[in-house]
Amino acid sequence: MCFGSKEKNLYHDDEPPRPTNGQAPQQPTYASVPPKSSVPPTVVGGPSYMQPPQKPRMPTELPSPMAPAELSAGGDDFAPPPGPPPSHRPPSNHHHDDMGPPAGPPPSHRTANNNPFHNDVDSVGPPPGPPPSASASHHPQSLNPFRLNQNQSNDSFAPPPGPPPSHRQQDDYMQPPPGPPPSHHKQQDDDSYMQPPPGPPPAAKKPQHDWESVVPDTALFPPPPSFFSGFDRSPATNATEQEAEAGEAWCKQHPPTPPIHLDAAALDTLRPPYNIRLMEPTPGFRGTLQWKAPGVWSGRTDAQARDSCIIGYPPLYSVTNHSPLASASASKTVYYEVSIGRDGGHGDVCLALGYAALPYPSFRMPGWHRGSLAVHGDDGHKYINDRWGGKDFTVPFKRGETYGIGMTFSVAAGGGRIETNIFFTRQGRETGRWNLHEETDAEQDLPVTGLEGYHDLSCAIGTYTATQFDVIFDPSRWLYKPAGY
Repeated sequence: MCFGSKEKNLYHDDEPPRPTNGQAPQQPTYASVPPKSSVPPTVVGGPSYMQPPQKPRMPTELPSPMAPAELSAGGDDFAPPPGPPPSHRPPSNHHHDDMGPPAGPPPSHRTANNNPFHNDVDSVGPPPGPPPSASASHHPQSLNPFRLNQNQSNDSFAPPPGPPPSHRQQDDYMQPPPGPPPSHHKQQDDDSYMQPPPGPPPAAKKPQHDWESVVPDTALFPPPPSFFSGFDRSPATNATEQEAEAGEAWCKQHPPTPPIHLDAAALDTLRPPYNIRLMEPTPGFRGTLQWKAPGVWSGRTDAQARDSCIIGYPPLYSVTNHSPLASASASKTVYYEVSIGRDGGHGDVCLALGYAALPYPSFRMPGWHRGSLAVHGDDGHKYINDRWGGKDFTVPFKRGETYGIGMTFSVAAGGGRIETNIFFTRQGRETGRWNLHEETDAEQDLPVTGLEGYHDLSCAIGTYTATQFDVIFDPSRWLYKPAGY
């Protein structure tokens, strides 16, 4: 092993060769080297400052072996020092250990450093591992190319174990508690008192009105009125426009009469069996009327009969005797029935049942003009001062059946006014009713003056074409028994 190598001269020129086997160090002899013009003569055995500087050798060049003649004859000079080579020994603080080669790869594979004698060619190759900038901030000592501990040098380039600090779990006291936040997890019984009650806050709730205690059950109410179901024409038979205009003209000439005072004979007639007299319409009535029994009349018309109205006398409702505002009775009901014969003809039953305030034109059907109402059998419509097509009410009449119509007058709530209701029966059963003052169409419906209980009202039976019928006033013969009889 040569102790006069490049590394020896660079760092330890003032130290003698290492002794061999405990003997005193001997100065080796060197053969004369031909001087060069640029190198001063060498002083053999002198100190290093007297030696000529040697040209730094490229790291890739190996030191040339010296000729045997350049070495001294002493064989002990070539004995290796005791123990393992310096590069295999553990690092030591003794300055003699620094003579070993540096740890790590050769200089040509190491990174550039501040050595003034280091050749720039060494920096061509990339250093092993990650760039120094990736680990220098954490391990600045890894930049030392002469690190003796190889294992420690290799460890400086390895990332620390485990995930990066930003991905590692923090200490337990910095972690959120397991499970959802307290506001989201299901409350337990012990902390339920801390939770708000379900539903909106009490201030947001609107007071509820107990409408059921105020509004009665409407299931028992009669069907609502057909406000806007008026017809311009009847689907069955219709009178001419000239006849309608003639009836209006007659009503203007004969306004309703005020209530009359009945004599004793008339008052006796208004007691059972209600022996009411039917007056034959004039002129031009094409039919017959016959009294059959107290409270019973029979009538017949032929196929050429025109519109006519049969009036009864005395009035079934007399204001002076029956008004609920003037009498002791709280209400008054009037009623009669008509039985239609089977041999009266074919086709529509052109017969009407109703009431009229006197006087009334006998050549017009009841319900077509002021102070009158009726239910017509040919179309089943109800007519109240309506000379057009009426309103839906029931189905058309049939031969062989009995129909009845009645009116009830009572004191309205609060007093001072009469409440009027009309009801209709078929075969002894009520099939419809309405209130005279129910809401109506102001554009189509005309006033109901004369029917409100302030005028006398007589039964009014309308006929047209061929029909046969019986009029029954006797309550004992009725199929339907209204309240108050």
